[in-house]
Amino acid sequence: MTATLPPNKVRNIDRTVLGMSDRDLYEAILTRDRRFDGRMFIGVSSTRIYCRPICTVRPPKFENCSFYRTAATAEAAGFRPCLRCRPELAPGSSAPVDAVSRLAALAVRRIEDGALSQLTLDELAAEFGVTARHLRRAVQLEAGLSPIELAQTQRLLAAKQLLTDTKMSVTDAAFAAGFESVRRFNTAFKERYRLTPTSLRRSITSHKATVIDAYGFALAIRPPFDWDRLLDFWQARATPGVEHVAEGWYRRTVVIGGRAGWAAIGPGRKPHTVQVFISTELGPVLTLVLSRLKAMLDVRADPVGVAERLAEDPMLARQLKQSPGPRVPGAFEGFECGIRAILGQQISVRAATTLAGRLARRYGQTFVTPYDSLTAAFPSPAALATADIAELKALGLTTRRAETIQCFATAVDDGAVRLDPGADPERVRSALMPLPGIGDWTIEYILMRAVGWPDAFPASDLGLIKASGLSPTELRLRSERWRPWRSYAAMLLWQSLENFGETQRTSP
Repeated sequence: MTATLPPNKVRNIDRTVLGMSDRDLYEAILTRDRRFDGRMFIGVSSTRIYCRPICTVRPPKFENCSFYRTAATAEAAGFRPCLRCRPELAPGSSAPVDAVSRLAALAVRRIEDGALSQLTLDELAAEFGVTARHLRRAVQLEAGLSPIELAQTQRLLAAKQLLTDTKMSVTDAAFAAGFESVRRFNTAFKERYRLTPTSLRRSITSHKATVIDAYGFALAIRPPFDWDRLLDFWQARATPGVEHVAEGWYRRTVVIGGRAGWAAIGPGRKPHTVQVFISTELGPVLTLVLSRLKAMLDVRADPVGVAERLAEDPMLARQLKQSPGPRVPGAFEGFECGIRAILGQQISVRAATTLAGRLARRYGQTFVTPYDSLTAAFPSPAALATADIAELKALGLTTRRAETIQCFATAVDDGAVRLDPGADPERVRSALMPLPGIGDWTIEYILMRAVGWPDAFPASDLGLIKASGLSPTELRLRSERWRPWRSYAAMLLWQSLENFGETQRTSP
């Protein structure tokens, strides 16, 4: 049976994280405040169901409510997910950088992104340089659950989403969500949700309209959210053949685990959502693709909390009025972002994009998609690690830049450098520092976009220096007041430059 935590224990853990009283949290339910969506869940004792704060059902009585930091802790307390508001669709949560346990917060993010479906607990612990026992204790303290319990909840919620939003078979949904056997999936689903996967599927009258040969999803985004700003950022940096932005949509090729296909992100049909389409060829790795797209969208961001902190500085307050809801555009693949950062050293965004397109044409896997603009995948680490220096130079790279790319690719290929969202930034920094041609600016940019570290800050960036009007030393000192959200401060400063997508020379 599923382990159940005493409600008071869970509530005490979660109140510490949210820093609010139960009465204040209840007010958020009454107003259906979207700022709390994904940051808390409400268990209703009279129904034994837990909901998002934006659920459209009649609000429960206060005395019947208990409040939880995550869906996993709500389920551990014996509640099952609401079929109307669907907790699996809530945006993720971003733990503050100054949390009591940074290790635990990072590990929870990795687990929520499905890390334990690809790695053992020992392997995940090794990423953080600790033992599995230490990681288990840290996660238990932070989340109130063991890593295995947390991972199980994420798999079940992922499977529930696939069963609800796609026509994928129960078997395929189970494996795509990370379960190793259908029998275990059926047993866990029935014990946790008190219904079988088949009965859930029968209760769905219809599936969302989709495009041919693609799975369609709606992802919730906390407001305020400036979709056009993200789209402009990606459009200026879209690698020819790999990415394309047109008519309000971002599209790209995808190769994961031997599967090749495409994915697209566009404006949602409902407020505070975006639409996502993923080609059916990527079915077995669907949850991993979704996780990477969420990282690109920075769905874990708390835009209101970030803005409140940064608005304390008049330099950023002005830009926040023009660009509410700051987001840091994430990377679909960390290695790809790292190569772009190396290519963009001391040259324009446009020039770096041209070089990236040449690399894709020469070393990337080519395949056919429904879109003429999408023809190749970004080169793999193995492909660039074995690339001939003379051939790289023939594409327009300097000798030093070619050697740096080859060295970086080798380090990623052999596992010396791992660039997963939620990875330990200090371990990533330590792994990158010895590599030739990679300095502080490149490391901070990679931490910002590939790792998703909210406090990265490339203080030597010429664009940031120009936008702030400060010297590098003065900018470093000024940035201390922006912790723990310096990555968002960097984005605001870049955005303050006129035509920043074209003229900013050092943000690839």
